[in-house]
Amino acid sequence: MLQGLNRILIAAASLLAAAPATAEIYKCVDAEGHTTYTNEKSRASGCKVLASDVPVSSVPGPAAATPKPAANPGGFPSVSNDQQKARDTERRRILEAELATETGSLEEARKALTEGEAVRLGNERNYQKYLDRIQGLKDNVALHERNVDALRKELSKLP
Repeated sequence: MLQGLNRILIAAASLLAAAPATAEIYKCVDAEGHTTYTNEKSRASGCKVLASDVPVSSVPGPAAATPKPAANPGGFPSVSNDQQKARDTERRRILEAELATETGSLEEARKALTEGEAVRLGNERNYQKYLDRIQGLKDNVALHERNVDALRKELSKLP
């Protein structure tokens, strides 16, 4: 008798395991307009139900094979050495001009920071206002420093 009951329980468990899982799908749009889809009720407060009893697969799909890019795809125009040298020269000229402009902007930002640190404005009785103003100047200097570094890095990559 006990063996028969065990067989019935095993058969019922295998049928439940073979049945497809279902879930409700929710569409959520936040205040910034970003759309998110979820099947978790706890994360779906204030969301619209798109579908219910949708089969859900827990088995991952097959991995997509990534083809290797061809060295020179068919129909893709190749560039002569002279054209490439001309392009590289033009790119170097543009990057050097941008670097000169950005270096000048960096010097101006550093000068503004030095002057700003030395002076405390009349409306800055609250020390935090002074710190906020100086932080803005420091952020401006850091921005120009990152730009100069990026331009130098790009120039170092050129042949």
